[in-house]
Order: sequence, then structure tokens, then C-alpha cells
Amino acid sequence: MRKWVLSASAVALSVAISQPSLADVTIDDIVNDAKTTEDVVSNGLGPQGQRYSPLDKVNTGNVDKIVPVWTMSLGGEKMRGQETQPLVKDGVMYITGSYSRMWAIDTKTGEEIWQYDARLPEGILPCCDVINRGAALFGDKVIFGTLDAKLVALDRKTGKVVWKKKIDDYKKGYSYTAAPLIVPSKAHGPLLVTGVSGGEFGIIGRVEARKIDNGELVWSRPTIEGHMGTLNGVDSTMTGKKNESWPGDLWKTGGAATWLGGTYDPDTKLIFMGTGNPAPWNSHMRPGDNKWSCSRLAIDPENGEIKWGFQTTPNDGWDYDGVNEVVSFDLDGTKAVGTADRNGYFYVLNRENGKFIRGFPFVEKITWAIGLDDNGRPIYDPANRPGDPTASKDGKKGSSIFAIPSFLGGKNWMPISYSPDTKLFYVPANEWGMDLWNEPVTYKAGAAYLGAGFTIKPIFDDHIGVLKAVDPATGKIVWTMKNNAPLWGGVLSTGGGLVFTGTPEGYLKALDAKTGKVLWKFNTGSGIVGSPITWEQDGEQLITVVSGWGGAVPLWGGEVAKTVAHLNQGGMVWTFKLPKSLAAK
Repeated sequence: MRKWVLSASAVALSVAISQPSLADVTIDDIVNDAKTTEDVVSNGLGPQGQRYSPLDKVNTGNVDKIVPVWTMSLGGEKMRGQETQPLVKDGVMYITGSYSRMWAIDTKTGEEIWQYDARLPEGILPCCDVINRGAALFGDKVIFGTLDAKLVALDRKTGKVVWKKKIDDYKKGYSYTAAPLIVPSKAHGPLLVTGVSGGEFGIIGRVEARKIDNGELVWSRPTIEGHMGTLNGVDSTMTGKKNESWPGDLWKTGGAATWLGGTYDPDTKLIFMGTGNPAPWNSHMRPGDNKWSCSRLAIDPENGEIKWGFQTTPNDGWDYDGVNEVVSFDLDGTKAVGTADRNGYFYVLNRENGKFIRGFPFVEKITWAIGLDDNGRPIYDPANRPGDPTASKDGKKGSSIFAIPSFLGGKNWMPISYSPDTKLFYVPANEWGMDLWNEPVTYKAGAAYLGAGFTIKPIFDDHIGVLKAVDPATGKIVWTMKNNAPLWGGVLSTGGGLVFTGTPEGYLKALDAKTGKVLWKFNTGSGIVGSPITWEQDGEQLITVVSGWGGAVPLWGGEVAKTVAHLNQGGMVWTFKLPKSLAAK
């Protein structure tokens, strides 16, 4: 029997029969997610974001035997850009989809339990496709954000709306695409932590914490200096010092969007959040470091105060967002983090104080900088910053340069993985460059605020995408897997000595974590831009990925976009495991 439940903003389909028994998700479940194998209750398979599972029933010796056990179609005409990471708890899988949709799925059969469709208004302004990267679980709720900059909490059993909160005004360019983060707090109880999208529209980035039961705001921390934070409904402290590294009034429209979301380290009790590009792209308009754009920030969950910051690209002139995930790991007794930046450098920092340990290129032929100094600050090549348009004859276009990597980055949103077994990071990278020039621009609310033009081009004949195994202790690239099209999906590593990732050509691949040898692949019928997971059910190990081509590459990719124009969009959930006869051996 099926029951249709109508609300003002959604239609939820609830399956009354075979409804699993759902236990509340606790803060301990989330903090310990990396150690438990029967569920996946956080984005990143643990708040640290390592995307590693100790499961080893599927391993290098038998992965070539895994087969699909069920699939589910996301249906309809909204089949594009499926960047979600599934969550699993008590026999139910929760996924988000393009155009701000969510599903609950029976993990044994692949049958839909309920579906929620947000009613999006006309005029939304998502920068980089209509994607969503996942949800958060806590208690009896599943929570996700929508393209019109709202947060929605749903009842896990029924898909009914429990509460809905506005993040900001979508008409000004704000949106939301990241998976929310759940963190513990002594003063406030568990908190829901979110960022904002919209850096190309001159918005102001910020990090916010809310109560999970009702969505009420607890604290807010802007990511551009000069702006005031809040705590418990009143002003708290200013971020930085006004005009310390921003000229004039440009700090008022400074960007630094926190569009990828964050991670949390239970050891240091810190939230780590990356910040995006400063606005506008034309760096000649805003001399100075432009803090805290293109940075990694450590934030105290109790009050939203910034404990430390590390800026990867001061006075960014290439759109090298610093949003990429900050992954906690231990390095020879040091509490460290690793992060692969859009600018092509991999950074290893002390996660207690943000001190620079080392940095090194993870892509080839970098041109915008000639290296990093002893503090990790880039040593710029002045000849590879696009020219000031006011210095040109007509004042309309500055001198053009060719920069590597392109503004889509040595690595973009797609999450890396760290294996404590191999002590390697697995980085989905891209080798490409761009023609880039600056143009005059004036801020207007809700309009693109770039002041630049660009064309992305490949730099190698045989590949753009390349999965790289990176040693954070030495900076060595241990192995690479080249791919013709740009890589745009996340990575998973396991105790079975495997690395899983997807390609735009549609393949989910399993590689040997030590050597990079491809041991198995399966074509899902559409490009994979989501993040795979693995978990254990009834004594068997399962692997799931959501397939569906889209994202920023076909929208912004210039000449590169032509190489993937033939790829089909889609929306399918695929789940794999070993046949029982083999799994029992």
C-alpha cells in the first residue's frame, strides 16, 4: 500500500509496507563514523573527511568479481549533475539529486521509500550547474540545502518537512550545494554547520552553526575581514581588521564563498572550512592579500571564532578557490591536515595551529607561481598575472596570459581520500590551462561579478584527468592513472587495498591502492561525478555510487567542454557486491 503525502513545497511518497526500523543517529555515531562499517552517517565517511573504510571483504584478490545487485533511476527530466555522496543507516540509503531533490531507498531492494522535490523559484543563480553534494543525518532527521539558499530538515521515515530556514537571498546570487556538517558542542549541543555558495556574484562568504531541532541560528562567522560575526543573536567579533588587506569598500562585496562545506577534527575540536575566490576576479582592482579569501580556516564550534587561517593564494588573480576539503591525518606523530588546492599545490599543515609543514605541486607545468616560500606563501611570476585593463589602449581588455592550471583547478570540488594503510592521499586531478584576461567590472547585486574572460585548453594530447597517489611525507607522486576526460568525481579507499573512483566516460573503477593498477571497471551508462561509498549489510560488503554526468565542466570548460559534449546525462544509483558463493570463500 502506498500513501501520498502533499505539502506546500514538496511531494513525498511513503511506502507503508516493509518500513525499516530507524534508530536515531547520535553525535557519537557521526564522530565515530570512520570506525563503524555497517553504516555511513556523514559526508566523507567520518567528519575528518578521509573517505576511507576498513572493510576488506572486497579486496585486490576478488574485486574483479563484484557485480551489480540493484539499481534505481532518479527519473524525470532532471537528469544532470549527480554529485551526491549517499548516506546509509538502518537499511535506508539517503541521496540528494540535481534540482534540490532527495530520496530514501531500501538498501536491500533498491526500491524508493520516499522522494522529496523542492519547489525552486524562477531566477535561481547557481554558478556551476544544478547539483547537490549530499545531506546530513542526525536524530530522526535528514537535512540538506537547496539551490535557492534554503535548508530543509525532513523526517527520515516519511520525507515530510520538519523545518525550513532561509540562508540568504537567492536573488543576490546566494545558493547552497554542499552537504551540511554535524559537529559536537559543549555549550550548544550538536550543531548543524553550513557555508554559502555564490562567490561569482560578489556575495560575502560565511560559516554558520544552527540548532538541529529547529534550524535556529547559533553563530555566524563571515570569511572576509571587516564583517561582524554573531553569537546567540547579537554581534560578537569582527573578522580581521577592516581594510587591513582590502582597499576601499571592496571588502563589502569580497566573495570568499564557503561553497564546498567543511570537515571536523574530534582531536583538536576544530571545524576546518575552505574559502573561495575574492571578487571580482580582476585582481588589479583589489591590491593586497584580500583575507580571508582562498584560505583554510580553523573555527571553534563553541563560538564561531577563527583559531587560525592559512591563505593559499593571496591576491588571487586566477579564480583559485581555496575551498577544497581539509583532511585530518597523523604525520610522524604530528596532528596534520592535507589539502589539494585549485592552484595546483598540495599543502600539509599542522592542524593544531595552521603552521605550514610542506607544500608541493601535484599537477604539472604550473605557471602562475614559481614555487612556495618557507611559510607556504606562493612566489609569484609577475609575467603570469593577467594585465590591468586600465593600462590598455582602450581600457577594455588587459593583456592576456596562459595560466596553468585553469580556473577549474588542479583539483576542483571532487573529494580526495586518505588511506592510513598506505599513508597516501588519492587525488582526482586535472591537467589543463587557460587563456585569461581582465576586464573592467562594476558590482550589481545578482549579476556576475568577474571582470575577466577565459578559455580553458588541454595541455596534454593523451589525457586531462589523472588520479594521483600522493605521499604527504615526501611530496612524491607514487603513481598516476590517466583519463581522457576531466575527472570530476570523488575517491574512496578501503582496507581491502582498493581505491574506487568514477570517470565522465561512465566507468566506476577499482584500483590497487599501492600500484594504481586498474583491477575492475563497470560502465554505469552516464558520467560519474559523485562520490562512492562502501558499507556492510548482513555480513556482506556493498559499494554504491550515483551516476549522472554534469557539473561545471560542460558549462565552463571552453575547448575542454568539446571533448565531453558527446557524454550522456543521467541519474542512476548503482550498488555492487560479491556473489555470495565468492564472498563466503
